[in-house]
Amino acid sequence: MAHDHARVLRLDTRAELAGIADIDYKKAQSLASDSGAAAYTDYKTMVNELQPDIAIITLPHYLHKTAAIDCMERGCHVLMEKPMALNTDECVEMNIAADKHGVYLAVGQLQHHYAANRKAKAIIASGQLGKLVSIFERRHHPYFLPQRPDWFLDKSKSGGGVVINLGSHCIDKLQWIGGSPIMKVMAHLTYYGTRGNVEGGGSLLMQTAAGVSAMISLCGYNNVTVNETEFIGTEGQLKLVGSHSLWIAGEDRTYTQVDLGETVDVFEAQWSAFLDDIERGGPTDNSGEYGQSVCAVIDAIYRSDATGTEQDVISVPSPVPIV
Repeated sequence: MAHDHARVLRLDTRAELAGIADIDYKKAQSLASDSGAAAYTDYKTMVNELQPDIAIITLPHYLHKTAAIDCMERGCHVLMEKPMALNTDECVEMNIAADKHGVYLAVGQLQHHYAANRKAKAIIASGQLGKLVSIFERRHHPYFLPQRPDWFLDKSKSGGGVVINLGSHCIDKLQWIGGSPIMKVMAHLTYYGTRGNVEGGGSLLMQTAAGVSAMISLCGYNNVTVNETEFIGTEGQLKLVGSHSLWIAGEDRTYTQVDLGETVDVFEAQWSAFLDDIERGGPTDNSGEYGQSVCAVIDAIYRSDATGTEQDVISVPSPVPIV
């Protein structure tokens, strides 16, 4: 992810890449050399010396809260990679710090920038599908691959497996495109991975504040890769294939492909939107409060699996409006 952010910054005319920190100095130096940025092994030293306006954090999940608060205390706006943190409590601490220090905290929700997703959101909001009644999503992809770093498969460092990593994309997509936060969750997870102590699969039944039922199938075992989402309305339905292809069905009950128009580099779009938010005093739909809402759903999923009961999504403060 750091390579994608650095690539975008090298092309941007509104910002300058000043420094990159990594505990492996060679990695930091290699990435920094292409843009003339300084390389560091300690991010605190980097921020203290360079005093940047913005810090982009692409660290393992268990380091998100500490690094974000450290940077915000030093006056940096922060763009986090998802998931925002290990749990909702950490998100609350981060959002309090952002308010205290008068900086903007955002979470990289790339789903908001794909042309297919933006088109799907617009169609649903227009009422063309009638009343939205249900959402179905399948996200299957091998998770326990040899190249996946060990920390991903250690629950104390990652927060979990397919739910917090792949599932956070699904939750974000369903909330943002559907236009309503998830409020109730019933979940069953499986732990058949070949490495680590995290879940490798899950079946999730959810309900949004608007009364829409949503079902998500997550699978990280040795299965065929699938990434499809269907939005079912009273007058038609949409199907997203990945984040690049959108199909619509109406009265004829057959799918036809939707013209997406101009597509964008989602990392460029995310960075541009982040700068816009800072300049006009944001936040918008990628705020820290919204990132917290995604983590609150993830927490409810793990509670539901542990207790075998339906769980309310506990948001502090109340659910964030979806825009």
